[in-house]
Amino acid sequence: MNNIKLGFYGATGNVTGSCYLLQANGMNILVDCGLYQEHDLKDRNWGKFPIPPETLDAVVLTHAHLDHCGRIPRLVLQGYDGPVYCTAATADIAQIVMEDCGKINEEDAAFKRVRHAREGRKGPHTDEPLYTMDDAQEAGKNFVAVDFDRPLELGEGVSVEFVTVGHILGAAACRFVITQGKESRTIVFSGDVGRWDMPILQDPAIIGPVDYLVVESTYGDRIHGETASIPDELAKIVNETADAGGNLLIPSFAVERTQELLYFLALLSADDRIPKLRIYVDSPMATKVNTVFAHHPYLFDSETTRMARTVKVSNVSVVRSAADSKSLNHIRGSVIIISGSGMCTGGRIKHHLCHNIGNPAATVLFVGYQASNTLGRQILDGNKTVRILGEEYDVKARIERITGFSAHADQKELLRWMDSIPNTPRQVFVTHGEPRAAEALKQKILSIKGWNATVPRYQQIVTLN
Repeated sequence: MNNIKLGFYGATGNVTGSCYLLQANGMNILVDCGLYQEHDLKDRNWGKFPIPPETLDAVVLTHAHLDHCGRIPRLVLQGYDGPVYCTAATADIAQIVMEDCGKINEEDAAFKRVRHAREGRKGPHTDEPLYTMDDAQEAGKNFVAVDFDRPLELGEGVSVEFVTVGHILGAAACRFVITQGKESRTIVFSGDVGRWDMPILQDPAIIGPVDYLVVESTYGDRIHGETASIPDELAKIVNETADAGGNLLIPSFAVERTQELLYFLALLSADDRIPKLRIYVDSPMATKVNTVFAHHPYLFDSETTRMARTVKVSNVSVVRSAADSKSLNHIRGSVIIISGSGMCTGGRIKHHLCHNIGNPAATVLFVGYQASNTLGRQILDGNKTVRILGEEYDVKARIERITGFSAHADQKELLRWMDSIPNTPRQVFVTHGEPRAAEALKQKILSIKGWNATVPRYQQIVTLN
């Protein structure tokens, strides 16, 4: 076969900024175009793309998390005007995610301009947002929805198929088939692999034969807590916080995690295992995503479909305006506040942290991955003081974590997902993990499965012969 090239332009040595370039049969295809969220890598968001955007033939999107879709408006601003292929649910959620990011970009740029002027200092990229909400809306016009499990011809001898992978609503592994004459090669990008027996979503599907595999390794070095233990852990934290008289703050990703939290809180409340505290969903994006979930019930598992018919929830309030969000600071008695962003890098959670993190009666509960150098990671790592919105705060609140919530497969589950590949791939590329996690998964693939595996470098280009 003629050369097929694979370039690694994101999620190498870290877990955000997913971006791969597949070059085959004269086509240039970008797989994911994610935002960098680690503080020390954010300048990459402003950089040039690996090839001129106008020379790209297609963008293929695995799912709608910001670290996979968040730079698409930037790509369009720099000249891309082609299709962005993804599943229907991914298209709906990505539009919300990108618009929210654009809005936050505008607000952060304005806030930093004022603060930096007051402090007499200048920083990079403070005079303009990375992109605006209008830019995100414009980029959404490029999205093309594709059904699961139906190969789509992108060009001569190049097709892609979206395969259910769990993780979040609409998420898929992307299975490319490159054909030249009588020969073909199958290249699979895992995206983010989900878990089995989680609420709401169907389990990851069988992948089938693969020649080259690009697999994530977010939790490639660890084993999650049991999903079955989530209700007990959550009930304990809710009850102890209520007994102390403080608020329970849950930084949560608007996509999937917020919906899972509401699922478990509803079950616990229906079974009288926790007090019926008022639950505030203080995330405009999560509210919009809830509507998308209602539009795609065919993606739910049987347990969620059954629960939706039988369990009614009356103690959940949706916080819509910024003024209503601020008013939560004046409520007396314990409440549960679920707010974005999940890594505390932006959004309304920062304001709630300012008012609660210094209160020993309050609890901050983490239910998702905290990338290196994010505010959430600093709090979770036990920093005694943290900087929030330009001010220093002592961390006196109780800090808790429930690992079973993770939407990412752990090491054992990633290997289980790879077990559905019946052949020995020519090569496995381990990406989307911090160095220790990626290396650990690579070693497991080598020792347990006996497959060739490597951890690619940032901007490395590999020729697949």
